[in-house]
Amino acid sequence: MSPALGELDADALDELLADDLDAGLELLGLMARATDRDLAALARRLAGRLVLELARSGPAKGRGIGKLVPGRFEAGLDLDLDRSIDALLQYRVDGVADPDRLRARRWQRPDTSICLLVDRSGSMDGVRLATAALAAAACLWRAPAACSVVAFSSTAVSVVDADRPRPAAEVVSDVLRLVGRGTTDVALALRAAHHQHARTLARRRITVLLSDAEVTAGVDPVPWARRCDELIVLAPADEPEHASALARASGAGLALLDGPASIPGAFRSTIG
Repeated sequence: MSPALGELDADALDELLADDLDAGLELLGLMARATDRDLAALARRLAGRLVLELARSGPAKGRGIGKLVPGRFEAGLDLDLDRSIDALLQYRVDGVADPDRLRARRWQRPDTSICLLVDRSGSMDGVRLATAALAAAACLWRAPAACSVVAFSSTAVSVVDADRPRPAAEVVSDVLRLVGRGTTDVALALRAAHHQHARTLARRRITVLLSDAEVTAGVDPVPWARRCDELIVLAPADEPEHASALARASGAGLALLDGPASIPGAFRSTIG
């Protein structure tokens, strides 16, 4: 697949992706961690473009942490001088202003905030890296300016914050660089999601937990899971026990993954 240093056989990769998408994504995930830096960078770019394209199978949702929209003036709102000029001129001439003609500006909340929690405890092989990258791309597509990604084990590290959007390609590339380490503190991750959602004014707040949800550190995550407005657990199909138990105990949604390529379908069935 790599005929020389820093090179990739594009035809061979295309054939592999056409024959077995999961295998192709897994290989790109592995190559993204190659010791050959040029090859690793090339693999991350190719993987990034591919997962962003695959992620665009659901509707784009959110639009930032908020925007100013016009409306009827009420006490406490900012008067929109441009839209209220006629009413203000009437007041200057007649001494009476029609309150229905006064307009204001108010903040309107975005539609959706999504926080993706990526379990990086243990080892991050090609399958896990590709799955995480595709999940991040799917979240960014649905909430491009109100999306956060947090990688967790026994600690939690933000890849992108909900109120500091970054280009999707950069976020996906950083996810492909994740190194596995530590134990699994699911409660810590869910707390981090609450902090991320608190940075936004979104109406719908979705937390996506990408993990087998086997707790090996920290406290019981169920109380924190129940505090989520909307929790979706994405777990490997061959390790469903702990994720299923967490979903039952907390009322969360659950989707089992057969491989990276099942991410788009899982998002469509759980989020829309």
